[in-house]
Amino acid sequence: MSERTPMIEMRNVSKHFGSVIALSDISMQVYSGEVMCLLGDNGAGKSTLIKTLSGVHKPTHGQMFVDGQEIRFKSPAFALDAGIATVFQDLAMIPLMSITRNFFMGREPTVGWGPLKRVDWKYADRIAMEEMAKIGIDVRDPSQPVGTLSGGERQCVAIARAVYFGAKVLILDEPTSALGVKQASVVLRYIAKARADGLSVIFITHNVHHAFPVANAFTLLSRGGSLGTFRKEDVTREEVLNMMAGGAELENLDAELAEFQRSDQQKKSQVA
Repeated sequence: MSERTPMIEMRNVSKHFGSVIALSDISMQVYSGEVMCLLGDNGAGKSTLIKTLSGVHKPTHGQMFVDGQEIRFKSPAFALDAGIATVFQDLAMIPLMSITRNFFMGREPTVGWGPLKRVDWKYADRIAMEEMAKIGIDVRDPSQPVGTLSGGERQCVAIARAVYFGAKVLILDEPTSALGVKQASVVLRYIAKARADGLSVIFITHNVHHAFPVANAFTLLSRGGSLGTFRKEDVTREEVLNMMAGGAELENLDAELAEFQRSDQQKKSQVA
């Protein structure tokens, strides 16, 4: 049996901004039908990594491959053409515009030709409703402002839009960070569905509890470097939490807090 080819792969990728090393020697593989969770604290390099994957930044060193073919993106448009779609936290949506307009965003279906060419809004509304229904969201009126949807539903509009327009790899930047439990579950169910449909998903998050149920593997970043990639079957939720939080640092903090507590008790006993 031949070895599977990753849908997207980074080999020893580094990114420098002058003397600042934002990424150092990062290697990562993401396969079709799998979710790779990218974990790390603020400043770990997550944003630089996804911007490199999506064509915003060009790597200083290293190689990137899409479906086994080496590629260097000249811009985000080239990444989109290669099937890599990034859904950023701000979602690039206009709250007062309709669900349909936000869904197509400049790629509206048209009918007619020449001066008689026009947007086929009836068809566009139907597609928007059908694509949202596929993920279990019942849109009664696709002309309603997208701002009337919940945060989780707006995230799903952005993801559904990317999938409909041919994404093979979904990069999701903190999609559940500002959501409540119920809204986050809507997004997590859709991520699981995208995985089942054969897409590759890179899920960037701070929340291990959101990541663990849907992930197949975890890559942990710290200060621009990789702490390693771990398959879900080889690591527990607690181990991932410990690595992400920095086990040694937490132990040092516990020791410092214990010392403060002892000092405080001594002061109180002296006063008494």
